[in-house]
Amino acid sequence: MTQIYRNEGVRPINATYMFPASTRAAVYSMRMRIGDQVIVAKIKEREKAKEEFETAKKEGKSASLLEENRPNVFSMKLANIMPNDQIEIELRYSELLVPTDGVYEVIYPTVVGPRYPSPEDPSAAKEGRKVNAHYFREGKNPSSTLYISTRISAGVPIEELNCTSHQISPEWQSPAVAQLTLDDPDPFQGNRDFVLRYRLKGKRIASGLILFQSEDENFFLYMAQPPHRVAVEDIPAREYIFVVDVSGSMSGFPLDTSKQLLEDLIGELRASDFFNVVLFAGDSTLLSEKPLQANQENIDRAIQLLEEQRGSGGTELLSALQRAMALPREESVSRSIVVVTDGYISGEGEVFEYIRENLDKSNVFAFGIGTSVNRYLVEGVAKAGMGEPFIVTGESEAAAMAAKFREYIQTPVLTDIQVRSNGFETYDVYPSRLPDLLADRPVIVFGKWRGPATGTFELTGKSGRGDYVTSLDVGGIQPDSTNVALRYLWARSRITELSDYGSANISDEHVRDITSLGLKYNLLTRYTSFIAVREVVRNPDGSATDVNQPLPLPIGVSDMAIGSEPELVWLFAVLALIAFLIIVRRRLVRTPAVAGG
Repeated sequence: MTQIYRNEGVRPINATYMFPASTRAAVYSMRMRIGDQVIVAKIKEREKAKEEFETAKKEGKSASLLEENRPNVFSMKLANIMPNDQIEIELRYSELLVPTDGVYEVIYPTVVGPRYPSPEDPSAAKEGRKVNAHYFREGKNPSSTLYISTRISAGVPIEELNCTSHQISPEWQSPAVAQLTLDDPDPFQGNRDFVLRYRLKGKRIASGLILFQSEDENFFLYMAQPPHRVAVEDIPAREYIFVVDVSGSMSGFPLDTSKQLLEDLIGELRASDFFNVVLFAGDSTLLSEKPLQANQENIDRAIQLLEEQRGSGGTELLSALQRAMALPREESVSRSIVVVTDGYISGEGEVFEYIRENLDKSNVFAFGIGTSVNRYLVEGVAKAGMGEPFIVTGESEAAAMAAKFREYIQTPVLTDIQVRSNGFETYDVYPSRLPDLLADRPVIVFGKWRGPATGTFELTGKSGRGDYVTSLDVGGIQPDSTNVALRYLWARSRITELSDYGSANISDEHVRDITSLGLKYNLLTRYTSFIAVREVVRNPDGSATDVNQPLPLPIGVSDMAIGSEPELVWLFAVLALIAFLIIVRRRLVRTPAVAGG
């Protein structure tokens, strides 16, 4: 990932900009280029890196500081950018792609969507994790341009390749290798996620093992393909509570898509199923005080409620979830809560924590809707709720995604999953607990190993057809030096577990462990940052203008998502004052008549 920033003004500036990344990205390298000089950034404890940056800034040196605001939101600070300077920042990261239903999906987020600052998230301010981004107004082109080049080397022939977000121009170098670039005359395309999907010939994903061996540590990645799903008619009745975001940021395309999605989901429930709907913005609205049977009358009632929504207000997801969890339930019926949102909130940690604490009441699934969804929230809700995240980036995808979701939740694949290594010495294995498998996606386990690469891996569980067992011979696999990314992916997996996917209550011990992992494996984390300083004084008096680089609004998101901006606050204040004066004037006009009577 290369970011180029220019100072086209006449004065030195200190610039700050935000950008998103995948929640699964392990960022392990940063370089800063100014002219012909390249400075390799160092990973340091967050506060130490910040102090070093501020010192360089005061001394008039060019410097850059990369910090993690949230697992999918980073901030870059640049100091002492002189007139006509061009700063080039190069970041490198690794990410594991896990196919679902045989489809691989590459996501490159391009813009940070607005975040509603919930008062229930004081820890974000305390730890410097608040997302205080500035935005261009709706319809205004950003000042940045986007260029993407992608090369897929799949090893086996690629059967399908498509991009749902941008126009692409693929060039096939062989049936298994494709090179592509953006093919769109509009250079301002950084207002929506880049979404690339591909499927390999044969459709079924084979089980496998990847090994990396180094002087001090050895790493493995084990992947096991699950069995086929059971028939829908064998699944007992279920209850679904749809918790739907109708806040200001959902106005327009996201809310229209939500309506279509919910109509498809609710309209296709079985007669034996039950459901309810909770709509939320600053507060919440409930369809019914008790579960409703999925008959046509109740389905029509729910759809009518959805059709009346226009989108306004804040985004208080936690209180809506609490209300949904507290609803009475049908006995002997499995309950699932489905959250539908763009995720533009800031109190994610409290949401994840609440879901984990209440898994005995319900499992929770997440639907993200929008062109630049807060994937951290959507993926975190799914992980905490032992479910799967679903992302809808366009209205045309709603029906297909609804069908995919129905198939996913109605047909469990594998429960009581355990992975054991026999004759192969493993340690530091993550995840430590495997959830029930409800989708046609592989079981993935990271870990370290010592001793000879011999023995077997065994996966056991229960399927709709009884006990399930599959075994893999380790002896047939050779370690490969090109698998060095396993170091970073293992460490990122461990950090995710230690941070409990963004929990607000991380123990001091876990903070120390996360910091240590970041420093040892050269990874950007919540407590470690990358710092690069050019040891040349270019701005002797240290005076420079601070610039917060505005971001484009995600495509399809209106100005209502940033309604707390100062000019809108003044507008509402003026309108309120006018309304007050009109009321007062009416009362003054009526008073003499009343007195005279």
